[in-house]
Amino acid sequence: MAGYTGGNRLSHESAMPHATPPTPGRLAWVDVAKGICIILVVMMHSTLGVGEAMGGEGFLHTVVAFAKPFRIPDFFLLSGLFVGRVLDRDWRLFGDRRVVHFAYFYLLWTLIQSAVKYGPITDGAGPGAFAAHLAQALVEPYSTLWFIYLLAVFSVVTKLTRRVPWPLLLGAAALIEILPVETGILLVDEFCARYVYFLGGALFAERIFRVADAARARAGLALAGLAAWALLNGVLAFTPTGLPAHPTLASLPVVSLMIGTAGALAIVATAALLTRAGGAVTAALRHVGERSIVVYLAFFLPMAATRIALVKTGAISDVGLASLVVTVAAILVPLALERLVRHTPARFLFVRPRAFHIAPARPARAEVAALRSA
Repeated sequence: MAGYTGGNRLSHESAMPHATPPTPGRLAWVDVAKGICIILVVMMHSTLGVGEAMGGEGFLHTVVAFAKPFRIPDFFLLSGLFVGRVLDRDWRLFGDRRVVHFAYFYLLWTLIQSAVKYGPITDGAGPGAFAAHLAQALVEPYSTLWFIYLLAVFSVVTKLTRRVPWPLLLGAAALIEILPVETGILLVDEFCARYVYFLGGALFAERIFRVADAARARAGLALAGLAAWALLNGVLAFTPTGLPAHPTLASLPVVSLMIGTAGALAIVATAALLTRAGGAVTAALRHVGERSIVVYLAFFLPMAATRIALVKTGAISDVGLASLVVTVAAILVPLALERLVRHTPARFLFVRPRAFHIAPARPARAEVAALRSA
């Protein structure tokens, strides 16, 4: 692994630290970390859905509860790592790469998911109700796709505020996470709860890469630190408070920010150690992480179909095993679909066509790489 050069520095145009682009080989642990994150996200949706449908809980519910404090924080921190490289580009190019890019996939997959759910959405009211639903999805993130929507919003806000002194900006982002803000509007509430992690990834990209380097260089110390973190995270995640708004210690104000950040860095260190060790598991995680957005876009359909099939047939009675089967299907089917359509006209499902660019389109391979760095 190549050494890391250069520290945080201030651009002459910006008050926000910029990250020196890492060498290509150093992206391996990022892909592994994204693979871990997307598996945890899909597992959460699959497990909770199966548990509700089957009226019980299984062993994966424990994993889901353990991962809750850091699952989404780490995903956004990783997504913020590379935004600093494009903040000072003109708005047309920036908008194409960080807004239109995500808007295309959000709108496309909102239409696909909504079409599958047409009956429940319209409730017999017909095309007018469906059109109203799609219009609402423009301002209120729809279903599991809210993450894609927020990536575009986070990118725009970060560019607009790039000349604000970064300690002030980070302090404000931390404050709105701590408060917490509960307006009932998904976009506002999730922005306030998650932006600090995306911003942290953008501000401290170089330091985060150094954390990964340190973990690889001092594996024994890193493993000891991960063991201590896992114990602390488990205690906080499973200890109830008796407070409806904050059911566990991990969800308490300030604590949630601290344990979310610690968990995100723990996944960084874990991914770095796995990359150092290599092996089939690491290769599989990296493969999934390279296509994490592909999985995120398409996992809903095979997840729902597999869950419905298992519940209706009663093929698996154990909630934990059923949750595992649904999780695996929800991950593998999107990967298989992406590979199947990669060189066909249907690749528009995962590769943005040239017609949907407002700046010179990238080659197809670069467009796929953009999905990887999202």
